[in-house]
Amino acid sequence: MKQNDFLSAVLPFKDKLYRFAKRILVSSDEAEDAVQEVYLKLWNGRHSIGKYKSLEAFAMTMTKNYCLDRLKSKQATNLKIVHSNYKNHENLDRQIDIKDGVSLVFKIMEALPERQRIILHLRDVEGFEYSEISKMLELNETAIRVALSRARKTVREQLIKKHKYGIS
Repeated sequence: MKQNDFLSAVLPFKDKLYRFAKRILVSSDEAEDAVQEVYLKLWNGRHSIGKYKSLEAFAMTMTKNYCLDRLKSKQATNLKIVHSNYKNHENLDRQIDIKDGVSLVFKIMEALPERQRIILHLRDVEGFEYSEISKMLELNETAIRVALSRARKTVREQLIKKHKYGIS
């Protein structure tokens, strides 16, 4: 596989890999390092890339594994989830409300168990299908659906609790 072919195959999902890595790791720098490591591994194994049914799913799995390894390493003692991905709007009040709402949802997601947090991110943020998530995480689709349902329920309950605070 030539460099141009490789780049045209892997560059379209670079941003997804970055967002996913950033969801799991502490910072933009850590996420960028993770994506670079995954791309380096893909480049080194470029001759066998054609055997994968979905290169994107394979790269997401590699990213997940790399990030989880980083979290387990001694260098990662202060890592936590950070993410502020929201759309800008002209109305400043609306922009602030959206930022607060998104921040609250991601803060609630931080407290979820690791598996639920990853599944919720892959399905609701990145938009992967259940079958793709199943392959990435090596879980059956039923387990994915159950974990996703529990994660969504927890987020929903926490949002309701937060918005009803002080109202009887």
